[in-house]
Amino acid sequence: MDLNTITDVVRRPPDRPGAQWRDGDAWLAGGTWLFSEQQPGLRRLVDLTALGWDSLVPSDAGLGIGATCTVRDLYAFAPPGDWLAGSLFATSCEAFLASFKVWNSATVGGNICMSLPGGPMITMAVALEATYTLWAADGSERTVDAADFVTGNHENILAPGEILRRIDIPVGALRKRHAHRRFTLTHLGRSTLFMIGTRSTDADDLLLTITAGTTRPIRFAFDAVPDAGTLQQSIDALPEDVWFDDPNGTPDHRRHLAKHYAEEIRTELAAGGRR
Repeated sequence: MDLNTITDVVRRPPDRPGAQWRDGDAWLAGGTWLFSEQQPGLRRLVDLTALGWDSLVPSDAGLGIGATCTVRDLYAFAPPGDWLAGSLFATSCEAFLASFKVWNSATVGGNICMSLPGGPMITMAVALEATYTLWAADGSERTVDAADFVTGNHENILAPGEILRRIDIPVGALRKRHAHRRFTLTHLGRSTLFMIGTRSTDADDLLLTITAGTTRPIRFAFDAVPDAGTLQQSIDALPEDVWFDDPNGTPDHRRHLAKHYAEEIRTELAAGGRR
């Protein structure tokens, strides 16, 4: 097998790089995955970092995160005091199975587009009700809900030549109270399960997100905090094939953890915990 497949690097792509997309291309941001494994069939890298996208843009509407924002920069971001869920940025960064050296290069958008069950930027974005701006190769763009982007293990809705440009998190989600639970087999290991619950300060709602233990993000939205039985039934009703199976946990183990942690999160937020 020819492992030395890359023959060209586009270091100064046009503002809309998708227009020049061709078979064998790959977007290059941090490159922490591209350069860590064999990439047969890859012929050209298109360097997105040269486009100079803003990393973090806070506003009255919420937070815009450029897809090339590094994990390090997100971790260092100090959210406004009334963004109660802003601490989930650091929490999610700390869920990476990666060293600080990788944080300096790995990007928020890259982790999302890898679309692995354990991607913590996916957890963060779905739990905080983010939307993604996608640029198509023909110059058009579309906005999608973060919860709909990942469709399976290493699978998402991106079309050939399409690119994730920006992640937008609404201020309403950032002002919610929150609770999270994460299980790993070792202290710094890959997440077997990562769950986040959020609740408005002026309403009785509950949003519960399950990732890492499922092949795609699962988000339950309740207008009012459900009783324990209703919440357990919602998890039990998930299809069998949605539970991920790998050396970090069996589907049964992950379902058990999800039900256990869901009740802890429900109880904590119903009682007014976590700010």
